[in-house]
Amino acid sequence: MATLSWDTFERYRQKGLDARRAGQWEAARVYLLEAARCIVELSKQAHSQDLREARREMGRRLLELARDCEAARREDRRRPAALPAASERQGQAEGGASASDWVVKEKPRLRFDNVAGLDDVKESIRLKMVYPFQHPELAEKFGIKAGGGVLLYGPPGTGKTMLARATAGEIDATFFRISPADVLSKWVGEAEQNIKKLFDAAAAEPRSIIFIDEIEALVPVRRDEGSSVMQRVVPQLLQGMEGFDKKDGRAVMFMGATNVPWQLDPAVLRPGRFDEKVYIPLPDLPARRKMLQMYLEYRPLADDVDLDALAVRLEGYSGADIHYICNQAAVVPFLQSVASGQEGDITQAILEQVIAETPRSVTGPMLKRFDEWAAQAVAG
Repeated sequence: MATLSWDTFERYRQKGLDARRAGQWEAARVYLLEAARCIVELSKQAHSQDLREARREMGRRLLELARDCEAARREDRRRPAALPAASERQGQAEGGASASDWVVKEKPRLRFDNVAGLDDVKESIRLKMVYPFQHPELAEKFGIKAGGGVLLYGPPGTGKTMLARATAGEIDATFFRISPADVLSKWVGEAEQNIKKLFDAAAAEPRSIIFIDEIEALVPVRRDEGSSVMQRVVPQLLQGMEGFDKKDGRAVMFMGATNVPWQLDPAVLRPGRFDEKVYIPLPDLPARRKMLQMYLEYRPLADDVDLDALAVRLEGYSGADIHYICNQAAVVPFLQSVASGQEGDITQAILEQVIAETPRSVTGPMLKRFDEWAAQAVAG
């Protein structure tokens, strides 16, 4: 096979993103899947582990976007045609793109039960975002306010985005997902207006969650030499967060995710913005076993596969690492089956070999950095 170029990957990626913004779900899915395939191949050409992992992470995100497009396509088939939402009509009347042109909006079916482990994390989120909706009279009696802001931070590949989507699923909230890469290109010259449209679109829903992944790219530590665009974006976003849970009695919640919380503007961590800062750790032993079970459940396994032993071997691996290992372990018998014409199984030896060949994406110094930041955040 000819060596792939970065331009080929970028072409497929851009076509996929353009199709997604246009609501062309099937075309978007196809292009994004092809872009994911390209970036995985390009990761094999990387000359450092950090670059390989960064490209694999890009592939995982593209696959997730492709799955979102498939879900949106199925939803469109079931749903009758409807008029634009009030916030979208208002945005169109004001001129410029409405929030729906660049924001991924969905009603996730995920629940906390679909997320392996993280029991303490789930309970923290339930207290902040779930229980007040399930028990409104008790919440009012004790002065517990529904909604608010939650920052999910921790090493890469630990399931922060999945947890945010599951939170929306738990309370049947509309989920607005935006990424800095998509947003900033749309905001040059009209940053304030577009931020306002985002919050207005969320406030038009009975219950909604705004989720920004890699939020440090939108609210970084401010420096004098920062761009004029960011100097406008940051204050406007902070202002929106100040009042986002007080929109005409509707519940608008805000969640952000970051792998580098020390790069965040300290202003975003003040009370009234991100009231709750939740660390998303590497999976513990029960969570690792559940992940193995989930990722291998519908694949042909040999009788000698020992999930308990594998879960022990996977200590220190992230959820994304484990997903990758399960996928790679399936490739070996698949290719053997294609070559021989006889179906094979995933064996214990294959899984152990893939584990041995897959380095942990999260290092000890990285984990120490999170501990140090958490201590400073509590003290500050």
